[in-house]
Amino acid sequence: MSISHVLFDMDGLILDTEPLYTSATVQVARKYGSNMEFTWDLKVRQMGLPRLDLANLIVKEMKLPISPESYIEETVKIQEETFPNAKLLPGADTLIAHLSIAGVPIALATSSPRDSYLLKTRYHQETFSRFLHVVNGSDDPEVKRGKPSPDIFLVCASRFPNPPSPQNCLVFEDSPAGVRAALAAGMKCVMVPDPRMFDTLHHVPEGVTQLLKSLEDFNPEVFDLPSFSRLD
Repeated sequence: MSISHVLFDMDGLILDTEPLYTSATVQVARKYGSNMEFTWDLKVRQMGLPRLDLANLIVKEMKLPISPESYIEETVKIQEETFPNAKLLPGADTLIAHLSIAGVPIALATSSPRDSYLLKTRYHQETFSRFLHVVNGSDDPEVKRGKPSPDIFLVCASRFPNPPSPQNCLVFEDSPAGVRAALAAGMKCVMVPDPRMFDTLHHVPEGVTQLLKSLEDFNPEVFDLPSFSRLD
């Protein structure tokens, strides 16, 4: 299974931001009088979506008396305070550093808009500087459709020097929408989801290449990538 290039999602995979999104959603819902429960099923449906698609879904399902644009404004106010506190998830920095040092071309494909990305990565510059480029799906003009459409990964792959074929790309994702996008792009995909996903496996898309509980469990040699021991 020969892989030459690796693409990473960010939220819920590299950075532990999903609880911060949940908190902001609940705060805005309560402010506007919604007593609807922010269920796990709804959480799964909104994971990985571009900003406006996410807002449309939440406003509809939580029955909020505001526009999606107003929802975005409200949550951004909260997230400006919380996103810089996002922590790296286990194994993320080690794997990213390993691939970078080994000379494997790596890039980031996140639905986060640029302003949100900068907040989240403020205190993790060493880790994120290892990516050759970053695609911010919510405000990149070349990404016409958000996940689960394949656009973001195809655009990301196209920006490597000597762009690889999709079948030679490996994507790391945590969300079902992101996994579907990677598979639709013709790429291999390792899913490292929220632990709750293992109790609701019907949310895991059919055809995912590998399902892991943590990035710490990833074995590069399975995909013909440089082993950790080779660089020790």
